[in-house]
Amino acid sequence: MAEDSPAFSIEAARRILDDVFAPWIKELALSVESIVLTEGQEPGAVLRLPFSERLCRDNGVVCGQALMAFADTAMVIAMVAANRGYRPMTTVDQTTHFMRAVASSDVLADARVVRLGRTMSFGRVTLTSAADARPVAMVSSAFAML
Repeated sequence: MAEDSPAFSIEAARRILDDVFAPWIKELALSVESIVLTEGQEPGAVLRLPFSERLCRDNGVVCGQALMAFADTAMVIAMVAANRGYRPMTTVDQTTHFMRAVASSDVLADARVVRLGRTMSFGRVTLTSAADARPVAMVSSAFAML
């Protein structure tokens, strides 16, 4: 599916998750599944949000707020991977289109950098249910590079 670049590894991405993000994001127990830095593909990362009842609203449905925070975090990791290292940034805009509910399942985020710029960067994230690989949400985002 993807390969690690010698310049940026899954281990480096995991360190960013541990060192940069707020404690409540760390409590989501996200894992970096892969870093995508293959020639001819948009750079990015695939992350996993493990299912937890703590993230659910009624009927075991993972809440939208958790999915949006997950997509935002995945996009930061994708930007860091594309940059081959950490650079401070902040979210300027995030638009989420929810397509269906996800219940009792891990969620995967395939985050891709559409444009990595000096002052602004843009990306898109596809969230899918790990149980059936069906899309859950599409997210587009813009980041100010600090």
